[in-house]
Amino acid sequence: MASLYEVLGISMGASGHEIKAAYRKLARTCHPDVVAMNQKESSANMFMKIHSAYSTLSDPDKRAKYDRETYGHKVMMRSSSNMATSASMSATYQSFSQQGRKWETDQCYI
Repeated sequence: MASLYEVLGISMGASGHEIKAAYRKLARTCHPDVVAMNQKESSANMFMKIHSAYSTLSDPDKRAKYDRETYGHKVMMRSSSNMATSASMSATYQSFSQQGRKWETDQCYI
């Protein structure tokens, strides 16, 4: 069985905009209203898969749950590295702000 990412033809790191664009592109070609009469049944099944994939991946909570259940620790490792990066950026900002500087004014004079 193909993953939801494969159904839409996108990568795991796809943004919300990329997910929506892939869905709309596939919906235009697979929707039962636009295919020939002899392909309506297979088209309807394919469209339902595409719509299901889109509804899951376009919702951040559903997507996170799907990723955890499908890919397990791989997703957890990726998100923990993102948290480490944001913690590092937060520490940098705190040290900068403790010096009494204001980013808005200091960026012009450094």
